[in-house]
Amino acid sequence: MKKGDHAALAIPGAEFAVRVTPRARQPGVALMDGQWRVSVTAAPEDGKANAAVIEALAHALGVAKTRLTLLRGAAARDKVFRLTD
Repeated sequence: MKKGDHAALAIPGAEFAVRVTPRARQPGVALMDGQWRVSVTAAPEDGKANAAVIEALAHALGVAKTRLTLLRGAAARDKVFRLTD
C-alpha cells in the first residue's frame, strides 16, 4: 500500500473502527465494509502493537501519527481512532 492511498478519508474529527491482528506474518492495512483491518508484526505487549497500528493507519491515510488518537480498545483487538486537526 502506498502512503496516502486513503487520503480522501482523512477528514478531521472522523472516527475509524479498526480490527487488529497482532503478531501477523505480514503487516498490512485494508478497508473492508467500512472497517479497517490492520495486521502488525508487533506483539500486543507494552503498547507495541498499538504504536504499530497507529503508524500503519497514519501511513494509509497520509497523515502524521500524532493526529490519530486512540478512543477505545487499548487492550482489545477492536479499536476506535479519531483523526484530530
